[in-house]
Amino acid sequence: MTKKGRIFKTIQTYFASHPVGIFAWLWVVTMPIIGSAALATNYDLLEHVILQSAWDYFLYTAIGALLMGLALLPTTLVALASGFYFGWWSLPFLIVGYSLASVLGFTLGKITNLGFTKLLYKRNPKFKKEIETRKEKEGSLIFFVRISPIVPFAVSNFLFASMNIKLWKVLVFGIPGMLTRTVIAFSAGVLASSFLSAKESMNSPLQWAIGVVLLIIGVGGIYNYLRKKEK
Repeated sequence: MTKKGRIFKTIQTYFASHPVGIFAWLWVVTMPIIGSAALATNYDLLEHVILQSAWDYFLYTAIGALLMGLALLPTTLVALASGFYFGWWSLPFLIVGYSLASVLGFTLGKITNLGFTKLLYKRNPKFKKEIETRKEKEGSLIFFVRISPIVPFAVSNFLFASMNIKLWKVLVFGIPGMLTRTVIAFSAGVLASSFLSAKESMNSPLQWAIGVVLLIIGVGGIYNYLRKKEK
């Protein structure tokens, strides 16, 4: 059996005895889609939300962190809605919410995939050695995964947790990686005349061009992480 075959066999064995892990991964993949559909049909409820006091901003940050950390809404959509309904004053609180959501999502990934890395390394010591040789490049991996538009926020939290990456690295390198897409989506919301037009603007040629550029940057960075060192 090839090395990749052994790794996939190990993953299959692990999830066969850890159904919670399977449920958690299915959750982070599907729930943001369901949440997006729910918001698309109930977005008018946000028109009644006004941020004025410190308490309002505290609740906004806490609720946003829960929605994103529990994978109930995708981060880009939260940024878009925040920009349209709450304006630039909410941006710093959104970033704090992202940070708290990263902690929450990462922690849940650790809990629901407990022992996965240990089993994987035990059965594939060569794979463990390859991962350890890339330890110094973990920061760049986090940054480029976060900046890539094809890796959802919730999925990346679980991915980093499964790779046994330190939480502080996820925050230090992950938040800067997320800022580009956050500011783009947030700005589209601020400039839009309606929430629906804000959503539609994310599919404009300019947004697609930006998305392609970010994809190229992200894939290039991930490839650089995966590339073996020359001896």
